[in-house]
Parts: sequence; structure tokens; C-alpha cells
Amino acid sequence: MNPAIADVLARTAHARPVTPANRYGVDYREVARRLGPPATPIIDAHLHVNGVEAARIFREVASLFGVVRVHTQTRLDHAEKVAEILGGMARFVAIPQFSDQNRKHAFGKGYLDAIRIFHRDFGARMLKFWNAPRLRELITGPDAEDYLPFDAPWRIRQAELAMELGMMFQCHVADPDTWFATRYKDSAIYGTKRSAYESLERMVRRFPAPWLVAHMGGWPEDLRFLDDLLAAHPNIHLDASATKWIVREISKHSREDVRAFLDKWRGRILFGSDIVTTDEHVMPSGSGKAHPMGELADSPEAAFDLYASRYAALRLLWESSGEAASPIADPDLAMVNPAAHDNMSAPTLRGMALPDDLRAEFYTKAAQRLLGD
Repeated sequence: MNPAIADVLARTAHARPVTPANRYGVDYREVARRLGPPATPIIDAHLHVNGVEAARIFREVASLFGVVRVHTQTRLDHAEKVAEILGGMARFVAIPQFSDQNRKHAFGKGYLDAIRIFHRDFGARMLKFWNAPRLRELITGPDAEDYLPFDAPWRIRQAELAMELGMMFQCHVADPDTWFATRYKDSAIYGTKRSAYESLERMVRRFPAPWLVAHMGGWPEDLRFLDDLLAAHPNIHLDASATKWIVREISKHSREDVRAFLDKWRGRILFGSDIVTTDEHVMPSGSGKAHPMGELADSPEAAFDLYASRYAALRLLWESSGEAASPIADPDLAMVNPAAHDNMSAPTLRGMALPDDLRAEFYTKAAQRLLGD
């Protein structure tokens, strides 16, 4: 039986402080209890677990919401500790060293080295190509094109190494439409959203390993585009990560359209959250935090709510019936229409009430086949 969103949230309201990650002040432990175990154990194909205390908090959250396996994009210097804390739950994805201020090294030779270490020491079977438009702000100069497109020379070398090692690919190709309407309005710098896919499609054809394209392929706003992308490239799969983006845009589609899309592409769409954990989430505000998401929480309790809010919202999206305002504030609303929204505004969350068999495919079976879980 699919629970009603309003019922799950209202029956647990006012137990905790109201924050952007917990607009109803709910006890997320109680939300997890009311949701009950998922139809099948959940495999999270896309998230970022870092830190020691944060990883311990995340482990509790994952257990409460029925998550049994995570494919984490963890910093190389945190991977050993995260592996100790998460144990058999964790599978590692090779990523560049984003903390390296020499971006060209991080996305060039440094990434070749990191891929080898992730594969050798942590059993990584997948590497990540991050190609958000803002990468063009980080890598500039006359040789920038050696790094930026998916089929840039350095990325080709990295893909060739991955193929030698028997690895597959995960990639971030585009950001929300809301960002292209605001932050990325200058197409002379950032290109158009559609142009971001041109070099990806060339790489997908050139390297026949599976490609897991993040955040519902980077275009949850347009299911028709995704349908064409999947039809054109049999080695493309999608993960439905990036909670606020997914909740906002999937909820705009009808239940019938979303169910039909997931049903048509059974085995090609995987669950993901895009949760980011850092030990800065357990530090008080104003304590010199460096992580770009460090101010999203300021105590162990706030960190718990931050991580739990993502699994709660996603399970409500995919499992529940009815609709209500999301429990998570979404700053993209104010980005697009500041006159109508503030930093606590949230979009409608419409429950898709997926049937058990389709949910099992989405939560578990597709990842088991693709990722070997």
C-alpha cells in the first residue's frame, strides 16, 4: 500500500527544529518507521560520502531508510576511513581530486594516477567524468579544450585507461534548466544545454562500456529528450540522483508519464540520491568551513536531518500517493523568481506511487545487473 505524503509528514510534524532540510520539523526516524521497509533493499548509485563522523551518521540514516549498498564518489584521501566505517555497504567510484588547486593536473595526469589507485586499492569499477558547465570557470586558458569536452584529449586518455582496467563510466553532463535560465544565461561562455550532450554522445559511441549519466541524464525536465537519448545509445543508463532537482522536476510530470517512462526503460534507470557528507556538517557555523556545502548543517543532529531528508523525500516521491510541499527548501525557486520565493520555499512533491515490481527494478535489480551488486 502506498502511503499518503501529507499523512506521513503531518503525523510526525513539530518534533525537530525547522530548517531548510526539515521544513516540517519532522522526526525523520519516525518518517522512516512510517514508510516501513522499501519493496526491496535500496542501492544508491550516486552519492558522495566523506568524513569520519559524517560517515557514521550517514550509515545510520542509510540503514533506517533501507539502503544497503552505496556507490560513493569519495575523496581519495578519505576512502580508507569511509571503507572502514561503511564496510561492505560501500563501493567506490574513481573521481578527480577536486581539492587540488591545479585544476589541469587534477583533471589531467593527476586523474590518471587517481584512477589507478582507486581501482587497485579500493576495487573501483567505475570512474566519474564531471562536466558541469561551471567547469569552464575552473579551467581556462588557450589549452582549456584539452580538458573540457567529454572527448577532450585528456578525457580520451582516461577513458582508454578505464577500458584497459575493465571499468565503466559515470558522468555529469548538464545542470538544471533553472541554472541555464539564470547562472548560465551567457551561452557564449557556457554553451547551450543541448550542446553539452554533443561530445558526450561522441564518447558514448567511441567507448562501448556502460555509461551511467547522472541526475536523470541531466534533463529530468524533458522525458522525451531522455527517451530519444536512451533509444539512440544502448550503453547509456541514467541515475535519478540530485534530490531537490529530481523532486522539483519529476513532480511536474504526470504520474502516468513518469511510470510509463520508467516501465519502458526498465533496467536502464537506477536510484540515486546525490547526498554529500562532510565532517564540516558537524561543526558549528562560522568555524571557518571550506566545503561549499559545509554550512548546510552545524551539528550531528542537523547532519542527520540533512542526510535523512534526502532519502525521506525520494522515498515519498517514488512510493507515496498524493502531493504536498517538499520537506526540503529549494533555492532554485528564488533563483528564478525571487519576488515570489524565499530561502524556505519548496516545490510540490507529487508521489508517483510506483507499483512494487517497478520499484524493485528501480531500487535494486537494475543496479544489481549493471553494477554487479
